[in-house]
Amino acid sequence: MTPPHKGTGTTGSSAPVVVSGGAAPKASAAGAPGEGKSGAEQRIPFPTVDEITRHCLDDDEPETVHVEIHLPGLPDPDRLRAAFAEAMRRHPRILLRQAPTRWWAPRYEWVLTEQPDRDPVSFPGGTLEEARCRALAQCPSLEASPPFRAEVIEGHGGGCVLLVTINHTALDGPACLRVVATAAELYGGADNSPAPPPVRTAPAQQGGADERPSPGGRLWTRPARVAADTRHPAAPGNGMLIAELPVPARPSRTTGLPAPYTVNDQLLVATWLMVARWNSAHERPVRPVRITMPVDDRPRTLEMPIGNGTRLVEVTFGAQERELHRVLTAPGAPDREAVERLLRATAARTRALKSVRRPQLGFSGDLLTTPLLPVGLRAAGIRTLRRAAGPWASTTLLSNIGRIPYPLDFGDAGRARAVWFSAPAKVPRGLSVTTVSTGGRLQLALRWSHARLDDSAGERLGALFAEALAATSYTPRETPCEAAEPDEEPAP
Repeated sequence: MTPPHKGTGTTGSSAPVVVSGGAAPKASAAGAPGEGKSGAEQRIPFPTVDEITRHCLDDDEPETVHVEIHLPGLPDPDRLRAAFAEAMRRHPRILLRQAPTRWWAPRYEWVLTEQPDRDPVSFPGGTLEEARCRALAQCPSLEASPPFRAEVIEGHGGGCVLLVTINHTALDGPACLRVVATAAELYGGADNSPAPPPVRTAPAQQGGADERPSPGGRLWTRPARVAADTRHPAAPGNGMLIAELPVPARPSRTTGLPAPYTVNDQLLVATWLMVARWNSAHERPVRPVRITMPVDDRPRTLEMPIGNGTRLVEVTFGAQERELHRVLTAPGAPDREAVERLLRATAARTRALKSVRRPQLGFSGDLLTTPLLPVGLRAAGIRTLRRAAGPWASTTLLSNIGRIPYPLDFGDAGRARAVWFSAPAKVPRGLSVTTVSTGGRLQLALRWSHARLDDSAGERLGALFAEALAATSYTPRETPCEAAEPDEEPAP
């Protein structure tokens, strides 16, 4: 596979685009807080994920989720604004702002507003690259409802791009996409009901040594960190690479039996290969690679809970992968047999992790947000713990959205022909990998902290991921292989 190179970013092109966002300016509300309020305020305490995210906000690395939806046509501004307004009324949990909070309060609280304080839809003009930079650098304010903005960028690829920027303290990408799907249905009149989730056959117990889940590595062992490569180590903000890749092939399913691994497993292995090869080239010591993977169990119907609804699991590549490290990081294409062993071991590991029910951020997250101390003291404590535990944080985050479940049909503006997401990439991880599948292609967003990687290094890392993903693609010996869409996983 040819490694990606810089391109113009035209829809349908496989050439990636690198964009860069600096530090965020101080956020200001676009509308006066309370403008849409009537009667008594309805308040809800911050859930665990929202509170911990709020404690750790950093102006140098805004907590944004970027979603861009490429459409073949241009929507009518008035109809689009009306569609979004009605969609927000149908999903009232998205209409919130943060209540003013003193340090001695027991909790942060959301104020639910009956009407939006500001219109989130705009047609700002300018280029897509400029809009992407805003998505990385300018986080929607929590002081006005709703905590997202939707910009329509005209004239891109003969159509437009609907670029949505989300404040991750308030909600995640899949929840906001549910609201966008409702707006699409209201705008175009077409049914945007989600497709049914894929049916998963219970895995057969084959008992092979490579198919048993392994512990991967001890939790107190420091994981690998993506080797720094930047000429400006003090630079603020994030950079991002946008690319489109082929979906890797996997073995055809035998009737009544599941495939030995999923595309999500291939993405995990590709991420491990990318980090291992990058660190090997930078002569870093071999350490376990620990990948944080969000899992989303919410329905995609109109009843989908809006907010931060994913739970995080960690997939650790440790002792077993250390045995394969030398052969898989050697110059040239990775050994196919070793990759196959790693794929099967990873599949067993992820099946075991997904089956365990636990709080979104683990039991420690719930404990840290118990209101035994004032919120100001908890904030100081959590920030201190985060800095102290930084060396033990996971290597990177991989969020595989999978197939977009909605048509995203905007009527006269057409159906979405490509969708990209990107998750925050704050240090100490400093790197996030987000993938989506539309039209049989894989949309990749690689996002990095400028404190760890400059844009040139990020582009090289993206090329390495493309090569690693191609190395996981199944190659049959006699019969054609079956290309598969990525299995649905959650967003940031």
